[in-house]
Amino acid sequence: MQKKLLYGLPLVLAALAAGIWLAQTRYAPKTPAASAVSGLWQLGFPDAQGRRQPLSQWRGQVVVLNFWASWCAPCREEIPDFVALRSQYRPKGVEFVGIAIDNSTNVTQFLQRVSVNYPILIGEGAAHNLARQLGNPSGALPYTIVLDRDGHVALSHLGRLPRATLEQALDKIGS
Repeated sequence: MQKKLLYGLPLVLAALAAGIWLAQTRYAPKTPAASAVSGLWQLGFPDAQGRRQPLSQWRGQVVVLNFWASWCAPCREEIPDFVALRSQYRPKGVEFVGIAIDNSTNVTQFLQRVSVNYPILIGEGAAHNLARQLGNPSGALPYTIVLDRDGHVALSHLGRLPRATLEQALDKIGS
């Protein structure tokens, strides 16, 4: 029995390593095409009040663009960090923008319960496609990209973004 376990353990470890490698190569954020990033500034989405907000209004600023949904637990968990960091970095020309891959009813109900101090836009399915174009091949949430003042992607992160990682990226950009 111990020999079987001894021989089986390397196989299990190899399978685990192969699974991790496959997940990282298949689902890890990719560098988006320059055309996808430049096209971003041509888009707009409605806010919770239904007013169309062009993304170009934030061009030239450092933009933390977060794709999220009200039903996504990790998305909801990172919002308090974004609220605090927005207050800290806004005077330095940083804007946080949340694009919900959700419908307006769910977003409005969520915003009635949770105080958010940065713009929230409602992108529904179009935002899901945009997130994929911007380097999120799996379409999983949350997905965050940080654009520098020139519109280049300085950070892309799939999953809950640790506050320290975001702070480090913003400090490195010089915001």
